[in-house]
Amino acid sequence: MNKIIPIVLLVAGIALIIAGVQATDSISSDFSRFFTNSPTEKSIWLLIGGFVLAAAGAGTMMRGSRAL
Repeated sequence: MNKIIPIVLLVAGIALIIAGVQATDSISSDFSRFFTNSPTEKSIWLLIGGFVLAAAGAGTMMRGSRAL
């Protein structure tokens, strides 16, 4: 049971990273990049959240059986 939570965090983080990359390639992000020279906030937050969740999941898995 202790290994399920880190795996779920890691998978959710990877899913958010994939969604963030896809959001960065969207038409709204292209318009935002054209006018402001940066992608949309949604894509940035998806990427940040994905990296945080993936790091938390990987870090918890690395700690071993003492996890959570």
